[in-house]
Amino acid sequence: MYRRGAFPLIGRTVSSIETPDDWYIKGVDPETLQTALLGATIESLGRVGKLMLIETVGATVGLRFGMTGILMIDEQPVIAELEYSSNRLDPAWNRFVAHFADGGQMAMNDPRRLGGVELDPDLTKLGPDAWSIGAAELQPIFGRYKVAAKALLLNQKRIAGLGNLLVDELLWRSGVSPLRPANEVSYDAIGMLGEALAPMLDELYQRGGSTCGDHFEERHVDGRCPRDGGEMVHATVGGRSTWWCRTHQF
Repeated sequence: MYRRGAFPLIGRTVSSIETPDDWYIKGVDPETLQTALLGATIESLGRVGKLMLIETVGATVGLRFGMTGILMIDEQPVIAELEYSSNRLDPAWNRFVAHFADGGQMAMNDPRRLGGVELDPDLTKLGPDAWSIGAAELQPIFGRYKVAAKALLLNQKRIAGLGNLLVDELLWRSGVSPLRPANEVSYDAIGMLGEALAPMLDELYQRGGSTCGDHFEERHVDGRCPRDGGEMVHATVGGRSTWWCRTHQF
């Protein structure tokens, strides 16, 4: 979603870098990042999972947005609204700013500092991109691990690109309990997960990054499943808040 709105970056040359929040720069010191980018021209954009890639001749910059990071281009947000961010674009929340020779700029605005900027990120640490897999690829991944199905889907080393609300929606649509051990999920259920994944990601793309889904409004105490009226229950799975239908997810 960010990459789609970031194409105006292509062809622009970096004239200066601001790193007001050194903690936001991951893996290298800010001076190393500045040295790598000063004078560099952006040639292409890429993405693996949740990681947006900005390619220059000599370096690749990886942007991670977390739940609250917003990419700003020429002081305008690429995505208008985020579910878990304040959506108040305070310049004090700019964690990284690249100024361009044409007078424009790119900034990472992140009130909760949940994202980060990386230089030449190690893509080997990421699993296959969620946009590129289906049931055939999910079968061996699920069969290999005993962790809860939701925890597996959220693990970026196993499958890259799935977030908390999206995984809850995917499991809800597929009838799989988030608590079920991954290696106990049936062949047919994994097939349903694989079939649901691509349409869900397409919806996410069309909505510009919204991950609310069909059951979002019922994620509360006394909530009822929109599909069958079953009780919506809550737990923490893989360290994340999780809701599912007691009736049809098992």
